Amino acid sequence: MPKLKTKRGAVKRFKITANGKVKRKKAYKSHILTKKSTKRKRNLRMPAYVSSAEEKNVKKMLPYG
Repeated sequence: MPKLKTKRGAVKRFKITANGKVKRKKAYKSHILTKKSTKRKRNLRMPAYVSSAEEKNVKKMLPYG
């Protein structure tokens, strides 16, 4: 059986936690930050988790994650 290739873009975006959940960063934190409130920007810093519906697809992209 050959080795499976990892999707390199997925490696940069997702991490698998010890419990098997998939951690991700929140969107809308890269530019046009002046019009966003401090509270909103602070909440965007916190990690989020991939939904259970998408988790299977992400884990398929990270076979050794």
